[in-house]
Amino acid sequence: CRVTNTGSRVGAEVVQLYIRDMVGSLVRPVKELKGYEKVTLNPGESKDVTFNVNAGDLAYINEDLQSRVEPGDFSLWVAPDSESGEPVSFTVK
Repeated sequence: CRVTNTGSRVGAEVVQLYIRDMVGSLVRPVKELKGYEKVTLNPGESKDVTFNVNAGDLAYINEDLQSRVEPGDFSLWVAPDSESGEPVSFTVK
């Protein structure tokens, strides 16, 4: 995602990545923080922030203490906090 400082002073932002498993066999948090990056920007400056999502970010620990990724629908947000942002959806097969 691209972050831009639209203000007139140097500013810092923590860009956060959240993931939600929409239909898991176990109840999981509505949004799980999976990554973050703090960026400092001069006035008018922009920076691209990249997150890599891997299988471990989608996994949970099952009743046998095994890490498991279930097939199904997931949502992903990149935002400055857990209440902001518009999700994008994807499916794991």
